Amino acid sequence: MLKIAKSCLRTLNKALSITITLAAFFLPVRGAFGDDLSAGPAFAQFPLTIGIGHRTEAAGPFYYNEHNDTDKTWALPPFFSHQADPSIDEFEDQALYPVFTYVKYGTQYRAQFFQLISVAGGENPGEVQAHRFWLFPIYFQQRSSNTNNNYTALFPVYGHLKNFLFRDQIDFVLFPGYSQTHLRDVVNNNYFFPFVNTRHGNGMHGWEFWPFYGMEHKVVTLVTNTWGVETNGAHDRLFVMWPIHFRENNGIGTDNPEKIRADIPFYVSIRSPKRDSTSVIWPFLNWINDRERKYREWEMPWPFIVVARGPGKHAVRVFPFYNRAYNNELVDDFYAWPVYKYNSIYAPPLDRRRTRILFFLYQNTIEKNTDTGKFKRRVDLWPLALHTHDFDGATRLQLFAIAESLFPNSPGIDRNWSPLWSVWRSENNPVTGANSQSFLWNLYRRDAAPGAKKISCLFGLYQYQSNSEGKRLRLFYIPVIKHK
Repeated sequence: MLKIAKSCLRTLNKALSITITLAAFFLPVRGAFGDDLSAGPAFAQFPLTIGIGHRTEAAGPFYYNEHNDTDKTWALPPFFSHQADPSIDEFEDQALYPVFTYVKYGTQYRAQFFQLISVAGGENPGEVQAHRFWLFPIYFQQRSSNTNNNYTALFPVYGHLKNFLFRDQIDFVLFPGYSQTHLRDVVNNNYFFPFVNTRHGNGMHGWEFWPFYGMEHKVVTLVTNTWGVETNGAHDRLFVMWPIHFRENNGIGTDNPEKIRADIPFYVSIRSPKRDSTSVIWPFLNWINDRERKYREWEMPWPFIVVARGPGKHAVRVFPFYNRAYNNELVDDFYAWPVYKYNSIYAPPLDRRRTRILFFLYQNTIEKNTDTGKFKRRVDLWPLALHTHDFDGATRLQLFAIAESLFPNSPGIDRNWSPLWSVWRSENNPVTGANSQSFLWNLYRRDAAPGAKKISCLFGLYQYQSNSEGKRLRLFYIPVIKHK
C-alpha cells in the first residue's frame, strides 16, 4: 500500500508540474490569442454561466480569478483566497481555511487564527470605536473610545470582561476562587465556582451551597416593552442534594403558574393550567397532557417507545426501527434510524422538506415558496456529487463534493477547497439560456448560449467556436476553418 501511495503521489506531482509549466507558457502568449485562448487546464477564460461577469482559471485547480457583478474573487486553492465587493466596502482574506481568516466590512474588522488568536474592532452603530485582542482562553483585552467599555483579563489570575459568555459583565480573581457576573439587573457572586453562590437583583435573591442546598425567591415585577407593560412572574425554587430533590413554583402572578416537584430518579411532577407531566423512574416513564397544544403523550420507556394522540401532535415511535410524528405544521419520520430520516415544516409561505439516508450520505432538501410556487433544491450524494437548483431555476452539478455535504452553505469551503476535487462541473441558466460543462479543470470545456457555442479540450489542441460572426476551428492552435 505504501508503494502504491508513493506512486500515486509521484504521478500527481508530475501532473501538477506539467500543468503549472504549461500555465506559465500560455499566460504570456495569451496576448496573441486574446479572449479566444482556451488551453485548460493550463489556462482558460470564460463568461459566467450563472452571474454577470467572467472567470479565469490557470494551473488546473490552483488559481482562479472571478468577477461577478460587483463581487471580485481571486484564489490559490487551498492556500489563499481574497474576495471583495467595493460597492459595500467589504472584503475577506482566507489562508488554509479555516486556519486563518480576515474579514472587513466598513469600519468593522476581525482576524482569527485557529479561533485561538483573534483581533477585532471598528465602529459600531453607536459610533463608538472599539478594538479587541483575544488569546483564548488566556488573555482578553478591549480598548474603546468609550472607556466604560474597556476590559482586560488574564485567566485565571484576574479579569474584567464586558458582553462575554452571554453576560453583560464578568469579574474574577484567581478563578475559580471568586467571580461575579452581571446579566441585566441580576448579580451573581461565586466563591470556589460552582460550589458557593449568592445572587440578587430584579426582585430576586438566592444562595446555594452546591450540591447540598440552594434556594431562590423572586417577587412579581413589571417589564415595559414595545407591546406595553408585561408581567414578569414570581418564583420560589429550592433544591436538596441536587439533582435528587428539588421543587419549584414558577410563573406566580401570571395566567400559567407552574409547580415542579422532583425526587430523581423516582418521581417528577410538573403541573400548570396549560400542561401536566408526570415521570416515574425519570426519564424513562413519562405521561404528558398538553392542554395548550391539545395532545396526550405516553413515553414507556423514553426514548425508545413513544405514543402521542391529539390535534397538536400524533406520534408513534419504536426506536430505532420506526418513528412517525406530525401535526399541522411539522413532520418527523425515520425508519431503521439512521438509515432513513425525513423532516418537513409547513408554515406558509415556507414549505421545507428534507430527506436523509445515513446522516449525510444522501440528502435531499427542498424549500418552496407557496405564494410564488418557486423552489430551491439541494441534493448531496457524499462524497460523489452535489446538485443545486436555485429559486430562479439555475442549476449546478458538481463531481466530487468531499466537504460540501459536511459543511453546507460554507463560502470558505466553496472558495478554497471545492476547486481541488471538482472534476466535473455543469451549470445551466434558464433565464439567459446559457449552459456550460467542464471536465478535469477545463481539460474539456463547453460553453453555450443562444446563438453561440465554444468547445475546447486537451490544452486547447482542439478549439471550436461559433457565433453570429461565423465558425472557427483550430487544431494544434492552427486555424483550420474560419468563415462567416
